Amino acid sequence: MQLRNSTERYGAIAKALHWMIATLVIVAWVLGTVGDELPRGTVRATGQFIHMSAGLTILALLVVRLIWRLSDPPPPLEITPFGRWADRAGRYAHWLLYGLLAAVIGAGITGQFADGNALPVFGIFEIASPWAKDHQFAEVVEEIHEVLANALVIVAALHTAAALAHHWLLRDRTLARMLPGIP
Repeated sequence: MQLRNSTERYGAIAKALHWMIATLVIVAWVLGTVGDELPRGTVRATGQFIHMSAGLTILALLVVRLIWRLSDPPPPLEITPFGRWADRAGRYAHWLLYGLLAAVIGAGITGQFADGNALPVFGIFEIASPWAKDHQFAEVVEEIHEVLANALVIVAALHTAAALAHHWLLRDRTLARMLPGIP
């Protein structure tokens, strides 16, 4: 098993970080979208706990992913008929995804604190809100959190569509290099 990236493919660490973050984004987004529809009480509280834990895990993995990406550059881009503009668009899209991940989580934490609530950290301990409850501000920040989360999912869907287009239309190895278990 190749841990580090090579000129031909992504290594196991980059792949694992990519797919863990992708899975957790889906879990967090679904729970954030349907969380208010869950029955009040234990079920809703559990959904909210999982939503927040997924967000905190994404934040930790994002930090690791960025450090890893800077210390272990990705393989060169596949040559396409679209040239440099498509290469730049792909690079910008990756950095946009990273930025949206951080912004969504930052807004979520800010909203939690603005509502005067502590931030539970995996049920191990809590970080107390650093300021007094401001329900109006919390509602605004929660709206921003929701808009950013939806933007993240849209950009991630476009990222997925681009990877599928590379695979099915351009017939290159862009997607295959990131799939687990494919050399």
